[in-house]
Amino acid sequence: QVQLVESGGGLVQAGGSLRLSCTASALTFAWHNLAWFRQAPGKEREVVSCITRSGGTIQYSDSVKGRFTISRDNANNSLYLQMNNLKLEDTALYYCAATQSVRSPWCSVHSFDHWGQGTQVTVSS
Repeated sequence: QVQLVESGGGLVQAGGSLRLSCTASALTFAWHNLAWFRQAPGKEREVVSCITRSGGTIQYSDSVKGRFTISRDNANNSLYLQMNNLKLEDTALYYCAATQSVRSPWCSVHSFDHWGQGTQVTVSS
């Protein structure tokens, strides 16, 4: 059974940093495009960042560009999201996702098949 597990969330002051991690069981990351999404209370799930199988192509949402960095370690079946200069509006439940399919657009909520349960990130003033 495929399972994605996120970790690294927590409470941080504005301007601080967090590093999220995602690991998987019964799924080989090297064969999948991967992504981070987030969902704040009362809002729709939105893309944060996507990365292709090899890591050669990366996409960020405008709201996190320049502050967040996505990376992957296929050898260790891991996905990361380094979040710097966190803002109040970054508060959300963060999910990792994976897909082996190729869809257009490739980096959207509807493009991914496997999802984790999420890790909470709360940014305080």
